[in-house]
Order: sequence, then C-alpha cells, then structure tokens
Amino acid sequence: MKEGIFALIAILFLSFGCVSEPAQPESEFEGGGLMKLLSNDLKQGQEIPSEFTCDGSNISPELHWEGAPAETKSFALTLRDPDAPMGTFNHWLVCNIPANILSIPKGGPIPAEATQVQNDFGKGDYGGPCPPSGSHRYYFKLYALDVEKIECTNAQQLLQQIEAHKLAEAELMAPYQRK
Repeated sequence: MKEGIFALIAILFLSFGCVSEPAQPESEFEGGGLMKLLSNDLKQGQEIPSEFTCDGSNISPELHWEGAPAETKSFALTLRDPDAPMGTFNHWLVCNIPANILSIPKGGPIPAEATQVQNDFGKGDYGGPCPPSGSHRYYFKLYALDVEKIECTNAQQLLQQIEAHKLAEAELMAPYQRK
C-alpha cells in the first residue's frame, strides 16, 4: 500500500512539471561553459514581430551571443523552419563569421568576412518567416566551430561542415503565424 502511494506521489510530482526547463536554450560543451544566443528583438518562445517577416520589412533581427568555447575559430548561423509543408525550410544560412564577432545588428550587415549561402527562397541573404498556413516554429541556431573557414557553397554542404566542426551550439526559437 505504501509503495503504491509513493509511486503515485512520484508520478504526480513529475506530471506537474516540477522539473523546470531553462528560459533560453543553451549548449553545454566540454570544459563546462554555456553558449547562449540572444536578441533584443526576439524572445524565446514568443511570436516573431512582423517586422522580421515577409509581412513586414523582412529584415533580420539583432542577434548577439556569449559563452563560446575558448577554442572557437569561427561561427555559423542558421534560421530554419522544421514545420514547412515540404520539410525543413532554410531561411538564412551564414558561415565563416570570425570568432571575434559576437553580434549581428538588426537588418545587418553580416561581417564582411562571412558568407551567406543561398536559402530555400533562392536568395543569398535573410528570408524572413512567411508560413503558408498555421503557426510555424523558427529556429535561429548559432554554431561555434573549430576552424576559421568551412566550405559552404550550398545548404547541404554547410550543414555537413557544421556537424564536422561543431564545438557548441545555441538556439533561439520563436513562432510566427500570418494574420
């Protein structure tokens, strides 16, 4: 009887979310540090303001980061929509951001040394959220890499190179639904 009560208490404890998740997804990496991707324009889990979408000015939000591993030699940045009807849609792909750069201003520009890869709109720059229907989740992901430059002539190559050279990653997810 006592065992059943303890089991029920344990189930209720776990069911009511007594284990909290961080407000900002972070990446823990070897060495014990935490890398964070932050924005003055976006908040984790909150609707993307239309200014940064196809319904507004379609400009990139301000992004900044902290806590990258000391071994970081460059960064890569992606904005992807896993809820697109035909599979994950690439909205923004940036590689070879120098390790000393810790932000991208609202509307850009990206650092001169960085490269923007053609997105799934067929453009070589930021393409804001523009879901055909319903609410979609948009993941801004920053990757700390162990090399100064990667080959990134297309999305597939960029993603493969990120996986091969990733030291840490951090993300910021924000949904958007057209009105």
